[in-house]
Amino acid sequence: PEKFHGLTNTELRYRQRYVDLIVNPEVKRNFIIRSQFIKHVRDFLDGRGYMEVETPVLNTISGGATARPFITHHNTLDIDMFMRIATELPLKRLIVGGLERVYEVGRIFRNEGMDTKHNPEFTTCELYQAYTNLDGMMDILEGILTGAAKEILGTYQVEWQGEQIDLTPGWPRMTMAEAVKQYVGIDFMAINSDEEAVAAAKSIGVELPETADKTWGNALYETFDQKVEEKLVQPTFITMHPVDVSPLAKRSPKDPRLTERFELFICHSEMGNAFSELNDPIDQYQRFKAQAEKRAHGDEEADMMDEDFVMALEYGMPPTGGLGFGIDRCAMMLCGASSIRDVILFPTMKPLDSDKKGSKEVSAPAAAAQAAPVVEEKIDFSNVEIEPLFQDQVDFDTFSKSDFRAVKVKA
Repeated sequence: PEKFHGLTNTELRYRQRYVDLIVNPEVKRNFIIRSQFIKHVRDFLDGRGYMEVETPVLNTISGGATARPFITHHNTLDIDMFMRIATELPLKRLIVGGLERVYEVGRIFRNEGMDTKHNPEFTTCELYQAYTNLDGMMDILEGILTGAAKEILGTYQVEWQGEQIDLTPGWPRMTMAEAVKQYVGIDFMAINSDEEAVAAAKSIGVELPETADKTWGNALYETFDQKVEEKLVQPTFITMHPVDVSPLAKRSPKDPRLTERFELFICHSEMGNAFSELNDPIDQYQRFKAQAEKRAHGDEEADMMDEDFVMALEYGMPPTGGLGFGIDRCAMMLCGASSIRDVILFPTMKPLDSDKKGSKEVSAPAAAAQAAPVVEEKIDFSNVEIEPLFQDQVDFDTFSKSDFRAVKVKA
């Protein structure tokens, strides 16, 4: 194609990225920025004493996040395995083992819906540091993103999804209950019973999922998720999430219904998730058990019981801060991209002929052929004669130019 014509068919651009890169120079810019951001993340963490590690992609237990996994089968071991939905649990095992600052930039796989913010496989950075908490993790994430904007773009001001975003350091921090009170007007901290909390959420049109227990924590979370998140444009840390939706976070000493957890929101999008890690093996076992019960009742996104991880905590994990953020979504913000597919070189696409394959009916002759018994074909080898390559020794030149037939068939 001639470059000045460009390639404007969006879906074709994603399917034929090689053509897209040739005719649309701005596309190359996106992937240069993405590469620079990954390098910036590594330099930032390496400079603070973190060690980059690699953990398994295939696991016998799916855990570390609330998501539906992809399932595959290991033929030799004859067991089903799960492609990882997070790197959290292996990394925390390394904290137990004495590696006090670790991180991994790796591919994650989640068998969920696809939209402008979600692709089934995507890249995250997860990091864990002993002897810190969620406040330390907020400082790190703010430092990474503000530093990336200044270093790569030369400014703290970015335009994303039609909004002007100011990434100047000093981002506000508020609890989830404070955010709900500010934007919706319901003070969940003044509510003590589950029934009253659920009723308060319902009064503004918030419905809890069928698989969710009708609790104060779930009512608070769903109110925030359905009514507040969409209103957060400038960088904002939302802290103190309910225990009900935070199975791996440490409880708040001030209110046992809440955890020391935060999520960062920019332009209506979650950009990072972190908490003071739960290191009480008894509490962790009880939360895994509650998650396993949810899974047994049909919640395919709930955590599985991971007894080995509980055992690791029994050996002792120091107070630890953990953080995870999506490389793709951060790249979207820095590039000003409206779709995650614009920052993934080869995004997942539905095959063009998938509908035809699904609707194609088996023809009658093919069906008859499938039903017919298989008769083993008998081969007559009586006319096959073995022919030596050479009757006598030959020099190399003759050998290299020869026809290497090993057998011939008699006429």
